[in-house]
Amino acid sequence: MKTMSDRPHIRVELLSNPIYLCGARELVGSVAKRLGFDDLDCSKIALAVDEALCNVIRHGYNRRTDCPIWISIWPIENGSGKPAGIKIVIEDEAKQVEPLKMRGRELSDIRPGGLGVHIIREVMDEAQYERREGKGMRLTLIKKADVGESPVRLASRTAQSSAAHKRQATER
Repeated sequence: MKTMSDRPHIRVELLSNPIYLCGARELVGSVAKRLGFDDLDCSKIALAVDEALCNVIRHGYNRRTDCPIWISIWPIENGSGKPAGIKIVIEDEAKQVEPLKMRGRELSDIRPGGLGVHIIREVMDEAQYERREGKGMRLTLIKKADVGESPVRLASRTAQSSAAHKRQATER
């Protein structure tokens, strides 16, 4: 699998203000849906991006609301050139940390917060943290589509199933 081009198909710059998190989630979830992911996977992908952005704002920028964050999105193609997944890269100019130290707290430590990195790694197929040249960090996220079906057919089947459930509910 490879990305369809070197240039991202979508690149957005936003400020590190939490009011923009909803828009970022909706963008990523909508693009994932168009690439054939089902509703559950779209939600998981959006959650991973939301967690990553929250971590940048909270830990990287110490809650400053005026710092840049970039989100880049590429479809991943299979051998026949059809979408087979999504690649999302989140970059910032926040303080750099050692990528090997990027880990969530122990799951046995039950308390609010501290699970963002764990959630990201759990819901995505790949999550790679790295330092950017100069300043900031880069997180590359990859989620592969269900290999059993083409993404377009999968999205179509999901939409048909959803419509059938709505008709059945209306008929009752």
